This record gives sequence, C-alpha cells and structure tokens, in this order.
Amino acid sequence: MTDKPTRRALMRPVQLLAVAFGSAVFALLVGAMSMGAFTSQPPEVIAQAWTVAAIIAGIVFIVVLLILAMLLLVVDPADVTRTIDHAVLLPSDDETEGDAESGSAK
Repeated sequence: MTDKPTRRALMRPVQLLAVAFGSAVFALLVGAMSMGAFTSQPPEVIAQAWTVAAIIAGIVFIVVLLILAMLLLVVDPADVTRTIDHAVLLPSDDETEGDAESGSAK
C-alpha cells in the first residue's frame, strides 16, 4: 500500500455535501428575509417569498457543489504530503537553471 492520500480521503463526499447544504441554508434564510417572509404580510406573499427562497437555495446548493467538486479535481494527492519550501508562484531553482542553459545555447 502507498502512503499517499487518495482524492477521496482529502475531502469526503459527506463533507462536500455538508458545505453545499450549509451554503444553501444560508441562502434560503437570506432570500426569505429579503423577500419579507418573516413580516406580517398576506399568506400569498409569504408563500411566494418561501418559494423564491427555496429556488435560490437549490441553485446555490448545486453551484457550490459543482465548484467544490471542480476545485477538488485540481488537487493532486501527491502534492498534499510534499513540503514546499519556496514561493509557490516563482519557478523552482531547477527550472531557472534549465532556462539559463537553454538560453545560452541558442
């Protein structure tokens, strides 16, 4: 067996769904409050507010789940355990030496 964590071990599906569900509940409450679901309105207006808030929550759930899944596909499980002791956006020393040698050979 290898010691590398699998992609599944990095973020379990339950955690992925929990983050998306939490975001959807937050969107549901914000949508309901902004539409006036907790005010003294006629029942038709309150029902319409909850309907719109539920639609917003469903959209947020799907979008957050999709974005997290796509971001999870980008992570290489081998990179999780490797220590990085240089700037991430700068090229490593090996790459800069190779570029300097190929540039002088031209």
